[in-house]
Amino acid sequence: MLDSTQNRPELPPEIARRRTFAIISHPDAGKTTLTEKFLLFGGAIQMAGQVRAKGEARRTRSDFMAMEKDRGISVSASAMSFDFREYRFNLVDTPGHSDFSEDTYRTLTAVDAAVMVIDGAKGVESQTQKLFEVCRMRDLPILTFCNKMDRESRDVFEIIDEIQENLAIDVTPASWPIGVGRDFMGCYDMLRDRLELMDRADRNRVAESIEINGLDDPKLAEHVPEALLEKLREDLEMARALLPPLDRDAMHEGSLTPIWFGSAINSFGVKELMEGIANYGPEPQIQSAEPRKILPEEKKVAGFVFKVQANMDPKHRDRVAFVRLASGHFERGMKLTHVRSKKPMAITNPVMFLASDRELAEEAWAGDIIGIPNHGQLRIGDTLTEGEAIRVSGIPSFAPELLQGVRAGDPMKAKHLEKALMQFAEEGAAKVFKPAIGSGFVVGVVGQLQFEVLASRIELEYGLPVRFEASQFTSARWVNGAKQPVDVFTESNKQHIAHDHDGDIVYLTRLQWDIDRVARDYPDITLTATKEMMA
Repeated sequence: MLDSTQNRPELPPEIARRRTFAIISHPDAGKTTLTEKFLLFGGAIQMAGQVRAKGEARRTRSDFMAMEKDRGISVSASAMSFDFREYRFNLVDTPGHSDFSEDTYRTLTAVDAAVMVIDGAKGVESQTQKLFEVCRMRDLPILTFCNKMDRESRDVFEIIDEIQENLAIDVTPASWPIGVGRDFMGCYDMLRDRLELMDRADRNRVAESIEINGLDDPKLAEHVPEALLEKLREDLEMARALLPPLDRDAMHEGSLTPIWFGSAINSFGVKELMEGIANYGPEPQIQSAEPRKILPEEKKVAGFVFKVQANMDPKHRDRVAFVRLASGHFERGMKLTHVRSKKPMAITNPVMFLASDRELAEEAWAGDIIGIPNHGQLRIGDTLTEGEAIRVSGIPSFAPELLQGVRAGDPMKAKHLEKALMQFAEEGAAKVFKPAIGSGFVVGVVGQLQFEVLASRIELEYGLPVRFEASQFTSARWVNGAKQPVDVFTESNKQHIAHDHDGDIVYLTRLQWDIDRVARDYPDITLTATKEMMA
């Protein structure tokens, strides 16, 4: 994804100050807490974990769906913009729960870097590994934050070894913890030779920072007990001998990750990580597209939809398309061409997000993420330009792993159900298939929890109780091939054929044997488990 084209002009200052990144982690590693603290240090909120009412102070700002608040998990990717020093951070929070991984994969197409959060006690967990693989496919630069150092955690070298072995990436320490668990008192900042001390009493306070002159500075002994200081000196000597130094190019190519240690809940290590994103994170990058790439410094505006969120405000049945600007300087009221339909769209009320608060965006630059309220015209994968027929490529859609039939509690409301399902399909929250034979729909998702989320959202947003029931089919594949063989195939296999919400032909299967049979009997047909979401 990062382009090494030399002799490109310098980016305009407004674009160069953008840092657009996602946070990835296994559930429970502390991602939502870290997001809160970013907003806190960016001055975007006064107190972490606080909504407006005091009684809701435990609820977080970035989780706005009722179910997320009830369960304490993030199930939809929200985007937030805020300033930190002279930089503009665009942070995209991703669902950590593996049942929502498709949303995350798509989100990673819209960012220039990822912050990987790992738990100091658990190290690299399965979901982190999966998400890391997606970052690797896109050569995304990764910055790592090892969280929960104030709890019993593993040996630092062991954590670093595990990242290097499991994820096949070099690791360079940007900070080094002093003590662990109950003895954890802070970190030595290796990039700036400072001592950072944690304040356990006030969780929202920035750590005290003491400037020192290397590890032999007598000032160190005033703050760090002798045993811990001796261990710190030994560890750092070993780390400097064994681990590579921070190399910006290697990091930008995705082959090296700097690691910071801290405790997000105690606001410790977060500011150093933010400094790292500002100083070492990539500027807005070149975007893959057909028939040519889009450069961020281009004068004309181009952007693409990577997420659609319906009913963000249940009082208004709105759909907001999240658009990542790939180039240019956007101004409110601009007319942009919707490449898929070739129609112009006047963008009159674009919004910027601060968690669930939105404000009108008067302007935005390449690297920014804006929301465009619309009534279903914009879909995931759509490109908006100032007239050029160019389409951003590489936004994936995956075949669902679980299929179920769905019925409305009230049979008279079948039309309402169809409308709700189509909305969720466009949002990318589920795949909705309409079988060629019989009535009803088959809904496909990646994980079981998505069925619960869908049922609760349909009831909440449409006042329509539904029930999901077992389906005879277990998986779905998109059908590709020339028109004539596809027609012959669909005619002979009607009981297996359905259409997705884009009208594309889908083959619903019961067993792997069905897929093998198609490969054997229909050599001109290809069944695929992914399709690119391109207009």
